[in-house]
Amino acid sequence: MIAIPILASLIALGFMGYLIKDVLRKPRGGVTMVEISDAIQEGAKAFLKREYTYIAAFVVVIFGLFVGIGFWKPDVGVDYQTGIAFVFGAFGSGLAGLIGMMIATQANSRTTQAALDSGVSGALTVAISGGGVMGMGVVGVALMGLCIVYAVTDGNTNIVNGYAMGASLVALFARSGGGIYTKGADMGADLVGKVEAGIPEDDPRNAATIADNVGDNVGDVAGLGSDLMESYVEAMIAAMAISAAGLVFAGETAEAVEAAKASMNMIPFMIAAVGIIGSIIGVIYVRSFAKQNPQSALMNGTYIAAALTALGTAGVVWVLGSDFEADGVTYGKMGIFFSTVIGVLAGTGVGFMSQYFTSADFKPTRGIAKNCESGAALTITEGLSVGMNSTLVPTLILCVAIMASFHFAGYYGVALAAFGMLATTGVIVSVDSYGPIADNAGGIAEMAHLDPSVREITDNLDSVGNTTAAIGKGFAIGSAAFAALGLLVAYMKVAEIESADLADPKVLVGLLAGGMFPYYFSSKLFKAVTKSAFAMINEVRRQLREIPGIMEGKNKPDYTQCVKIATDGAIQGMLFPGGLAIATPIFVGLVFGKECLTGVLVGSLISGLMIGIQMANSGGAMDNAKKYIEEGHHGGKNSDAHKAAVVGDTVGDPLKDTVGPSINILIKLMCVIALVFAPLLR
Repeated sequence: MIAIPILASLIALGFMGYLIKDVLRKPRGGVTMVEISDAIQEGAKAFLKREYTYIAAFVVVIFGLFVGIGFWKPDVGVDYQTGIAFVFGAFGSGLAGLIGMMIATQANSRTTQAALDSGVSGALTVAISGGGVMGMGVVGVALMGLCIVYAVTDGNTNIVNGYAMGASLVALFARSGGGIYTKGADMGADLVGKVEAGIPEDDPRNAATIADNVGDNVGDVAGLGSDLMESYVEAMIAAMAISAAGLVFAGETAEAVEAAKASMNMIPFMIAAVGIIGSIIGVIYVRSFAKQNPQSALMNGTYIAAALTALGTAGVVWVLGSDFEADGVTYGKMGIFFSTVIGVLAGTGVGFMSQYFTSADFKPTRGIAKNCESGAALTITEGLSVGMNSTLVPTLILCVAIMASFHFAGYYGVALAAFGMLATTGVIVSVDSYGPIADNAGGIAEMAHLDPSVREITDNLDSVGNTTAAIGKGFAIGSAAFAALGLLVAYMKVAEIESADLADPKVLVGLLAGGMFPYYFSSKLFKAVTKSAFAMINEVRRQLREIPGIMEGKNKPDYTQCVKIATDGAIQGMLFPGGLAIATPIFVGLVFGKECLTGVLVGSLISGLMIGIQMANSGGAMDNAKKYIEEGHHGGKNSDAHKAAVVGDTVGDPLKDTVGPSINILIKLMCVIALVFAPLLR
């Protein structure tokens, strides 16, 4: 049966190849547009090369750790084989991010030219094709790699878990490093260019513009791809780990029991396969119907993919599912289907709430825009209030979904609900990745001095992209909570922990320490962004002061120096928090015991979920409040309200694009590391 998901992954990679060809055959535009696009691509490649070099060092050290454990405790099942799977997962995650980033930087000027030639529909078609490369690359590489590891190891969960840990490691560094890069550059460009110098966004006189556009790709494309690949893999692995460790099957013979177990293990793979087909159809729908209404086409493509995946899941469960027993309770096989659909609906609900709190079509973001008339302070306080308020309904949705999916299929159902959210990752990433491409296209239009109507088109697409990105972040944090919970349960089963007793001081201390950790981790990322932005601001000011003729357009700024500053700041800023996140679960488990580690995981999950939702929605709402004002409301561009909104957006940038997404990965990374090393703690 493994041949079917392998075939689906090949179809995804084949469709990715078609989209690459479709993007590359589009015209790149004039000489200036090509030069700007090439500069963005070179900057992105240079950053990824340095970032991946440091990540490779971590991978080598951790592989050595696996080898050492194999010699130290040869009977626990954590050895060089787990290490090889870990390296394979890290390679796959890095590859998916690299493919998506390379095509995104090729699609940006082509989107600008398409906007010039054929308006909104042409530009959206190119941008969604570029985003589709990232989406199909993520699911194709992730599923293919997981199938290979599963087949080679005959489903050995200890080894398969290593694959997830590798993907998670790269995702954390890619998201945090890319987020520090993009927001350090963005803040420097906005605060000096727009607020101090009074020049438009992406104006070629601003030395930070190229770095800002590079950041869109390394943070919001490559980082996003690695992020959701990790979630995709870990949700599948959580279901398989719980199935292997906690499910009991009835059967007249041992062979029948083994057959039922094997079929159940294949269910996540098969749901992934139908999700890939649904995602491809969703992307095709967006490309076909973009002419009429871009927002509607993007949303409907996502919904169509989800509906088709739900229908396919019903067939998969009917054919492969079996009644089973878990923790003394018997569940029917169709409970698996209901749990998966609950995950799809919960993801949609959380995504819609993200849209409500961040889109300028609704009251919360318009309230922030209104407060901009009273200055930056009230803009920021209202933005933070909106984000905090936005935690209520998504948390209730997740609570209901957890209870309902547990009712139908126990913790196996909870894990499958997480994967239900992520089964359509192909179309979710495609829709989300199109936004940075449209943003880059607008920057190129500005820097190449094209007709203002072109920038209006790309800004319209970028605004839609902000909404879809907010929905994507909703899916990401919701699935992160589900996947982390599934991984946590799997860890407890593998480590042979019956329950976490709150009367146990080790558990209580773990809860407190775990609740603190996402805040401490966030502080380090904020500090890194601030340090990078400070250096960027000083450099842009220096160039405006010391290079004559920049403001008159007679001389070009030194863009490469700003790219270097952003790169150095991101690399230096990501190493300590990333290393701390990797070391913490191992250290706590070995020194303070498996019960204390359970408390740490639960505490970090609870506080991390709230931080992730609040920061993503606060940042998204302040960003769209600024865009709402730029459309002509509350005084429009260059008004006092607009200047306040720019400051609010600048504060919101690291919230939504650095800290929020990184927290999603943090809570899953800690859980999957605990799961991988759980055999040592038995």
